[in-house]
Amino acid sequence: MTELSTVDTATWTADEMMTVAAARALGDGAVCFVGIGLPSTAANLARRTHAPNLVLVYESGTLGAKPDFLPLSIGDGVLAETADSVVSVPEVFNYWLQPGRVDIGFLAAAQLDRYGNINTTVIGGDYANPRVRLPGAGGAPEIAASCREVIVVVRQNPRTFVDRLDFVTSLGYGSGPDDRRRLGLRGGGPRVVITDLGVLEPDPATCELTLTRLHPGATVEQARAATGWPLAVAAEPGSTQPPTAGELAVLRHLEATKGNREAAS
Repeated sequence: MTELSTVDTATWTADEMMTVAAARALGDGAVCFVGIGLPSTAANLARRTHAPNLVLVYESGTLGAKPDFLPLSIGDGVLAETADSVVSVPEVFNYWLQPGRVDIGFLAAAQLDRYGNINTTVIGGDYANPRVRLPGAGGAPEIAASCREVIVVVRQNPRTFVDRLDFVTSLGYGSGPDDRRRLGLRGGGPRVVITDLGVLEPDPATCELTLTRLHPGATVEQARAATGWPLAVAAEPGSTQPPTAGELAVLRHLEATKGNREAAS
């Protein structure tokens, strides 16, 4: 692993800051439904730093996976080899996810609106004839509906942060604070949206996403310019603590190991 003394803590990328912030949002002992990509990186970073008892659940049916390196897919053998248990995909959804036994779910977005609703289905046109057809829903609607809380991790720009979604794939807060209860959704909805610029949280009264914290170097003006609606901003936004040497060392080791495995595959 990279020696801590050799890590330049004065220089990091926006993606590294976003990943570290996402990792910090995961508490020790929580049960986390993990997707491949940044969510998996953040969850494994958390497990190697401040949350050694974080329980990782992957959609492939691996419960309590403890991979020594970042898995390349949900079917990566290291997940089954290191898991406490391996169950069927229907059991993951029907027993663990839908009844509310998962504390935290990670979601990404192609489009996100002010109430944390997510589109990962189509862009432009209509469903039958879109301008762009995206990968689709997968398990995201179930995660959004049933996890006790959801963390959304996404880069902030006007193309993604839109005033109106082209398609609602996964429900955040609908059109306001009462929609989740009215629809009978078990989960609590998006607790936090972590971007490359800062952190947004739902307003307690309206559920509209509000900028509550800025990452080092980012400004309110940048965040507003990157948002397709009039962005609500806390009266005194906080500031994210920069990545520590330890966090950067672990993160860069994880990423380097993954790169080596991808090159060898």
